[in-house]
Amino acid sequence: MFSIIQAAGWPIWPLVACSILAMALVIERFLSLKTSKIVPPKLLNEVLTVSQTSIPAPGIVNQLAQNSSLGEVLASGLRVLNTHPKCSDEDVRAAMESAGRAVAHKLEKYLSALATIASAAPLLGLLGTVIGMIDIFGSQGNGGGMGGNPAQLAHGISVALYNTAFGLIVAIPSLIFWRYFRARVDEYLMTLELAADQFARHLNAVRKRG
Repeated sequence: MFSIIQAAGWPIWPLVACSILAMALVIERFLSLKTSKIVPPKLLNEVLTVSQTSIPAPGIVNQLAQNSSLGEVLASGLRVLNTHPKCSDEDVRAAMESAGRAVAHKLEKYLSALATIASAAPLLGLLGTVIGMIDIFGSQGNGGGMGGNPAQLAHGISVALYNTAFGLIVAIPSLIFWRYFRARVDEYLMTLELAADQFARHLNAVRKRG
């Protein structure tokens, strides 16, 4: 593999850098987008039970905010009620919507970079191939290193095409993982939105009973 990279010339090194960066981003997103860190399955029911009769104390709310992304959204509604008990239902929903936007930004972190790599890698590969072909035919025309040998010319072309192949090798997995993470984030955001709506209605009912 290293000999192929050396033979392909300097244009392949940006692709090597892109492949390393893409791998790092994929690993980071796999670790960050775990369900336990975003929407723990039992958390909403637990919070609904705890807040059934009264609004939890600020200390409990802070612990909830540190639990997960869902906990952060739910805690934002409880904080508003702890700070301003007389606030309206619209204020509670606005606080949770604001927290939801912040969470969405965190969930989408690095996805644009991964999409950029998926789009740019084939172009970088094509650029390397074009540069390689220019060098090959330039040396042919000048009676240089190729010496008019068809076998050497074919070898030079195959080396130049390594850039295109490597560009596709980097781009295809990057695109697949970007689509996978994009769908996963969209699913999480839908779950957070539904949970926040259910929790807002729950808090409104608790306040009316109080």
